[in-house]
Amino acid sequence: MVERTSVTATRILEAARTGLLADGYAALSTRRVADIAGVPLSQIHYHFGGKQGLVLSLLDHENRRLVDRQRRMYGTETPLWKRYEQACDVLEEDLASGYVRVLQEMIAAGWSDPDLARQVLTMLRAWFDVLQDVAREAEARFGSLGPLSPADVAGLIGLAFLGGEAVILLGDDDWARQARAWLRSVGHLIQRLEES
Repeated sequence: MVERTSVTATRILEAARTGLLADGYAALSTRRVADIAGVPLSQIHYHFGGKQGLVLSLLDHENRRLVDRQRRMYGTETPLWKRYEQACDVLEEDLASGYVRVLQEMIAAGWSDPDLARQVLTMLRAWFDVLQDVAREAEARFGSLGPLSPADVAGLIGLAFLGGEAVILLGDDDWARQARAWLRSVGHLIQRLEES
């Protein structure tokens, strides 16, 4: 994905974020984004090729920023369980920023668009790579992870977050509260294992 740096492209990306948060992916139109950004519609096509390219550029930009944040957070000497708790805390920031909704919308759109699915999976791989690095660290520090490889642990944690995010976005307060509690319970398990 090409990084867009022009002032106009940045304005368009910000407008796309606003439109996505208000309307969702299915209802988002490039015309509405152009109106929000105060630019001619042709600028969206010039910079991004269309709606899908625009949303993917927005998602890619946010994804790179947030994966870098996770790498910095997990790259500290803080106990693993505390880093996991921080990940649960920043989930709330990512929900509020709209990133999680955009990601989940693009995952859903990828179900019927193989090219889009490949691009979204490439972005997700960056998250799983971070988690696998942390699982390797845990294995090096504490020994065997039992029958699980670092990749298995990364997959289980990553999929738990993706599923938890999907449940939270469905909007039922009781289910959202439970999903958050389930995610946090893994941190309690890590703490018990780390401190024993």
